[in-house]
Formats: sequence, C-alpha cells, structure tokens
Amino acid sequence: MNTPKLTIFFDGGCPLCRREVEFLQSRNQKGFLRFIDIDSSDLPLDLKYGITYKQAMERIHALKSDGSVIKDIKVFQEAYSLIGLGWIYAPTKLPILDKFIEFIYGLWAKYRLKITLRPSIEKLCNKRGCEVS
Repeated sequence: MNTPKLTIFFDGGCPLCRREVEFLQSRNQKGFLRFIDIDSSDLPLDLKYGITYKQAMERIHALKSDGSVIKDIKVFQEAYSLIGLGWIYAPTKLPILDKFIEFIYGLWAKYRLKITLRPSIEKLCNKRGCEVS
C-alpha cells in the first residue's frame, strides 16, 4: 500500500458523506486516499492538523501529503484525480462554472446538517465540548 497523498476528513454521521466515502474507498486501489471520520473520532484535529472540529463539520477539508490543507470542491477534484476519475470533476475547474459549483457546494455545506436531519453545528460542538465561535 502506498503512502496516502490525501487525507480526507469526513462526517461519518452524514449518510450522503458516507456514501461518497464508500465510493472513493472502493476505487482507492493504490491507497492514495486516507479517511478520518470526524464524527466518531476523538482526534484533536486542531492540534494534529490545524483544523477545528467545527471547521471540519462546516465544510469538507483534506490534508495533502505536502502538509497543505484544501477544502470544498478542491477536495473532490483532488480525490477523484487520485483514483483515476479526475475527468468527472474536470468541468468544475472551468471559469464561471467553478464559481457556480462553489456556490452550490456552499449552499449544501450550509444546510447539510438540516437536510440530513442532524443536530445543528452548535449542538454537535456542545456535545463534543468544543468552541462554537
């Protein structure tokens, strides 16, 4: 197994997020992707990766092998590229379309917990004992 090139922080409590991760895992034959379920992990993300639990719950984040953090659609672009399906997200890099896709993702990220009938970010943070601000 190769060293992961991208570590994706995902919300395992979100059914749609889990489905996406299951798909990515099924295509991860080269081992380029690693996944950390922020919903079930007590891992102090901020100490180890510089990402707070709240940030990770609000928008998808990933850590590249060079130590840089990416988020939002860039995570999917990178992940799909690493599993040999980069063409799927290639259109999201086109001018104008990229802004539209980022806008749509922003709406999804903002309302994801409500759409999937989950507690608010404030309640999740309070339950976990982290700061909400």
